[in-house]
Amino acid sequence: MLAAAGLGSRRSCEELITAGRVEVDRQVVTELGVRVDPQAQEIRVDGERLPDPRRVVYMLNKPVGVVTTNYDPAGRPRVVDLVPGQRRLFAVGRLDRMSEGLILVTNDGELANLLAHPRYGVEKKYLVQVAGVPTPDLLDQLRRGIRLAEAEVHAKRVTLKSQHKQSAVLEMVLDEGKNREIRRMLAKLGHKVHQLKRVAVGGLSLGNLLPGQWRQLSWGEVEAMKRETLAAAGPEPKPAPGGRRPPRPGTGRGRPQRPSAKGAAAGRRKKRPGKASSWRSAGKASKARRPAGGGSA
Repeated sequence: MLAAAGLGSRRSCEELITAGRVEVDRQVVTELGVRVDPQAQEIRVDGERLPDPRRVVYMLNKPVGVVTTNYDPAGRPRVVDLVPGQRRLFAVGRLDRMSEGLILVTNDGELANLLAHPRYGVEKKYLVQVAGVPTPDLLDQLRRGIRLAEAEVHAKRVTLKSQHKQSAVLEMVLDEGKNREIRRMLAKLGHKVHQLKRVAVGGLSLGNLLPGQWRQLSWGEVEAMKRETLAAAGPEPKPAPGGRRPPRPGTGRGRPQRPSAKGAAAGRRKKRPGKASSWRSAGKASKARRPAGGGSA
């Protein structure tokens, strides 16, 4: 199995085993001929996990008009239709139908949890074209926080990249993912979003992938992303005495206070999702593959 994974000849792989450099489920194995199940057991060589042949991760530049859900009764094109589909795949996180840019499509549930769970705070970077030119005070308000119907949200970073007479382009970095969050935040401030494009997730950037194009991430890229995410999040909180886990910072867990009827009415806000048109950007064609049926918006 080690030789099939590309670690060398059969003889050199036997030397790896007898030298104590191979682990199965975190136990060193030095005996030759031990049977293992790569689909059920974790195999490491020099501390590094062997690639799982079943796992795939695609980085896709989602075009406008494509949905991220796997089930769409309307029959609209889906992101899973734009990548090779021999396995059951799903999108990590979401981009609404009228947004475009970087989205990962995978069958790796562990990676999906790391990138999407609020605890890990993975940063996502967006380019946003809005109607009008936001003032410095409004940009500061985005950083401090905007109250939406379900919670208060904020941009971790926001800068004005360019401006024109009747529009501007913002660069926004978020570390959480509420539904249509950017559109709703800016609508609250009176700036309708015309175009929205995600250009980076964590250490991954879209690069020169054109809409509808994808590339498969290497094993090294996936493992590096997992290590960086776990390192940035820090250790898991320890359970409190009595076996109950303490609340994680920023989750707001704990016994909720029941608001008064007056306070509940004051806290309700209507959702004001924006609409957008397709983002048009010039760029040279990349060497990435374009699957059949996957065109630009």
